[in-house]
Amino acid sequence: MYKIIGGDGQQYGPVTESQIRDWVVAGRANGQSLAQAEGSLEWKPLSSFSEFSDLASLAIAPPLIAATDQRKSKLVAGLLGLLIPWSGVHRFYLGYVAIGVAQLLVSILTCGLGSIWGFIEGILILVGSGITTDADGRPLKEQ
Repeated sequence: MYKIIGGDGQQYGPVTESQIRDWVVAGRANGQSLAQAEGSLEWKPLSSFSEFSDLASLAIAPPLIAATDQRKSKLVAGLLGLLIPWSGVHRFYLGYVAIGVAQLLVSILTCGLGSIWGFIEGILILVGSGITTDADGRPLKEQ
């Protein structure tokens, strides 16, 4: 059994060797991640444990969770709202599925007149005074 410092900087454990290997595959840990064997007071990189020596090749790469920027683009969302306003696709892109479905239905039921809703939202997204976060609360990227 081990304790480990994950890619998010939090301490986890005690966990099994198998669970640590699953975390490495998922990008939550790597060969550089600090671990402590049961009964030991010393924290050392996973790759220095004989049972994890095959992780040495992962020692250079940081955990995937730390390098991934999952924010959505403000430009993409705004352009989708401007170019395809009737579909609500900009709302789907941002993760607001229910509102996206509503925009699509309003546009269909009004023979396209409801698309003004998506068009206005596209403008507001681009100028930064409308939707500024995705459905998960992450701010939109400026690119």
